[in-house]
Amino acid sequence: MIDEAAITARYLTLGPLLDERARRLVAGAEANTIGRGGVAAVARATGLARTTVQRGVDDVRTGEALGRGRVRRPGAGRPPIEVRDPTLRADLEALIEPTSRGDPESPLRWTTRSARNLADELRRAGHAVSHQTVSELLQKMGYSLQANRKTLEGTSHPDRDAQFRHIDEAVQLQLALGEPVISVDTKKKELVGQFRNGGKELRPKGDPEQVLIHDFVIPGLGRASPYGVYDVGQDEAWVSVGTDHDTAAFAVESIRRWWMTMGAPLYPDATRLLVTADCGGSNGYRTRLWKRELQRLADETGLEVSVCHFPPGTSKWNKIEHRLFSAISQNWRGKPLVSHEAIVKLIAATTTRTGLRVRSELDTNAYPKGVTVSDAEMGTLYIRTDLFHGEWNYSFLPRDRLPLD
Repeated sequence: MIDEAAITARYLTLGPLLDERARRLVAGAEANTIGRGGVAAVARATGLARTTVQRGVDDVRTGEALGRGRVRRPGAGRPPIEVRDPTLRADLEALIEPTSRGDPESPLRWTTRSARNLADELRRAGHAVSHQTVSELLQKMGYSLQANRKTLEGTSHPDRDAQFRHIDEAVQLQLALGEPVISVDTKKKELVGQFRNGGKELRPKGDPEQVLIHDFVIPGLGRASPYGVYDVGQDEAWVSVGTDHDTAAFAVESIRRWWMTMGAPLYPDATRLLVTADCGGSNGYRTRLWKRELQRLADETGLEVSVCHFPPGTSKWNKIEHRLFSAISQNWRGKPLVSHEAIVKLIAATTTRTGLRVRSELDTNAYPKGVTVSDAEMGTLYIRTDLFHGEWNYSFLPRDRLPLD
């Protein structure tokens, strides 16, 4: 009587520890020990094919060595998919060829080119292939998952480089004279509440921060608009966290708060303030409200306020982006911005190895949208434009310095 249950138990114990050749030899040894009917009994008990068990019996009886380190004889095993299906690789490459993106006949034009979708299309074309096989074949072909990378700047203004040189010369001259230079911009608006914030932070294992599934504005919390003022010469910054609209009035009020809190004590003898800014947004060069508010700032402080705008499409060159905003994002990574007060504290706690110091304050004032500045008001501004791109480079003098008629 053959005890197939015992054979099964032994095989289940040893099988996971053995490679293909060793399992075949163990099965062959069992069958050889049983004798007549052993091959069939071992095949039933182990689930191996009878031909596999018989090869094991033959190997045991002859003592044939397959070679050190080999599991199969040379040439044994299932042929690679490319051998069994010679046109598969070419058809797969045709599906993912970048030039097919604009082809209206491309079957994947309106779908994601995932391994599963590619496998579906290949099966429709007559290939017997799984998504796993497609993934393995793509790896062999040198494809991998890639994220977008921001490297293309689009169409650039013909005077882009000349404006960069103009800004650099103006900044260097201002710093050499001991006068303040600031870089300004609005950081990305943030939802306030228990929302997911990108990045990771250290926490006890298995205890991630719990956040809301959906990113909807919470009434009473809304959004936060951080407007930054970076002092280029001192490596210090001010950030106003607004609770209302990001308007030009809010932008200039942030500059005003920086000057009253940090700028004036650092530059008691200053006569001129140089502001470098993007060409759009709340501090855009076409925004009339921006210019009216800057004139008011010049009147209040007695400073000549000069502005140099970066050319269109070059906002990432503004120093505040990589000197301040990147450090803030790094500091609060993985932390839900649960309240305006929490945002202020996280911003104020931002430091860098180079010694960056940041102060922050909540601005709860209302800044309504749609404020218009009439031609008559624009006519009262004491604005002086540069000879080189006066729309990008201009200054406001305090109106008490207006020449007498």
